Amino acid sequence: MQSMTIRRAVAQDAEALTALVHRSSAYRGQYATMISGYRVTPDYVDRHRVFVAVDTAGRLLGFYALVLEPAELDLAFVADEAQGTGVGRLLVEHMVDQAGRAGLTHVRVVSHPPAEGFYRRLGAEPVGTVPPSPPKVTWERPELRFAVGHPNAARTEAATTI
Repeated sequence: MQSMTIRRAVAQDAEALTALVHRSSAYRGQYATMISGYRVTPDYVDRHRVFVAVDTAGRLLGFYALVLEPAELDLAFVADEAQGTGVGRLLVEHMVDQAGRAGLTHVRVVSHPPAEGFYRRLGAEPVGTVPPSPPKVTWERPELRFAVGHPNAARTEAATTI
């Protein structure tokens, strides 16, 4: 695994996060409509707990967005070239830790269908499906939930170097 840092995103990261979303090969073909025209805005980054993984050269490897109310992993993306290196696992572990620090007991995930197995391998439990919401999403999506094991942990948002 390569050396990386997970840090809180700032508004200036929004454009790079949007570009990563649009480069994702997981959203080509039948899933392309879901991200068509989608933007991660500076306001979104300011309002939610968005964290980025960057390598030692500062290249964006991935990111996630944790929404606190209601508790949900809203976005999670890993750059195609970083997939399979453990970046996604570390981001999800970081997210669960941040959820605990925020006092959450669980985090909902409405998964991109091809990512369901990834979330389940990391401990998310299936709780149902979310029906299609045309015109952008014309397929059912798995709904999962991560249990958060330490809801009383002290709050901190320091960068994590791995």
